[in-house]
Amino acid sequence: MTELDRQRRFFAEEIEAVCRLKTKALVDAFAAVPRERFLPPGPWTVPDGSDLGPMALVIAAKGAGAPAAIRTQRTPDDDPRRVYHNIGVAIDPARNLFNGQPATLAIWLDALGLRPGARVLHIGCGLGYYTALMAHCVGAAGRVLAIDVDETLAAGARRNLSSFGNVEVVTGNGSALIDSEFDAILVNAGVTHPLDAWLDALSVGGRMILPLTTTMPAMGSTIGKGICLLVVRPSPDMFTAQVFAPVAIYSALDVRDPELNERVGKALLSGPAQWASVKRLRRDAHDLESSCWLHLPSCCFSAA
Repeated sequence: MTELDRQRRFFAEEIEAVCRLKTKALVDAFAAVPRERFLPPGPWTVPDGSDLGPMALVIAAKGAGAPAAIRTQRTPDDDPRRVYHNIGVAIDPARNLFNGQPATLAIWLDALGLRPGARVLHIGCGLGYYTALMAHCVGAAGRVLAIDVDETLAAGARRNLSSFGNVEVVTGNGSALIDSEFDAILVNAGVTHPLDAWLDALSVGGRMILPLTTTMPAMGSTIGKGICLLVVRPSPDMFTAQVFAPVAIYSALDVRDPELNERVGKALLSGPAQWASVKRLRRDAHDLESSCWLHLPSCCFSAA
């Protein structure tokens, strides 16, 4: 075992301890997948640590994005050990796009309950690092379909993931897929609502990570704020929903509904006590009820 291998294993076990991971295959994936291969050549641009409040480092469609308030610095050199810490690393500094903070993504991936042979959909794959972790978890018998709306990033992900025979990378926004079912769906960008195509594609027993956010277009920000939900489909006609935590995240392109943005924002302003009451995602037609936390044309997040 090389020194870099030991550093990677320590990194994986540190993430396991901090995040209380339950998925052993995910810990092994963090120890096995070389993060540096999914980044531009070093030295790397990373946050300088001076602004790390609870919403400072955000998880974006391409990994993690950093708002303008986050100051950055360059690593002293291109030693790969520099990227085996719980920090975002820039994949395109000019566009403020970062590879995600590993601990946050680890919690999301752990919640998906990935197992050998599982079918996974990754919307917003960036350069493919977290796609690779999921591919490692599901093994050769599994399948991962990775999508990014940005052709440059999708092309980079194809190159980076070329050695993974169980991964396919396509360019798109994830709205016009889907002719198969998936056991796990990671939506790695902020949306105003889950698309019908994603809910239809989620298998019975399947799990979806869904960041639901509102944005402030007048400020020109690509970052939205909201909540991250775990959606589970226990039966064909039932979806449960559980709020993980507040999140700030890079906004998905082409699939957000501007007319719903304000409605999502008002629901979020109701506060954490109301978010925590959400138990179900309803797709049946019904009038607005007292239990409806966020009542949308295509679905409803309900406390009942």
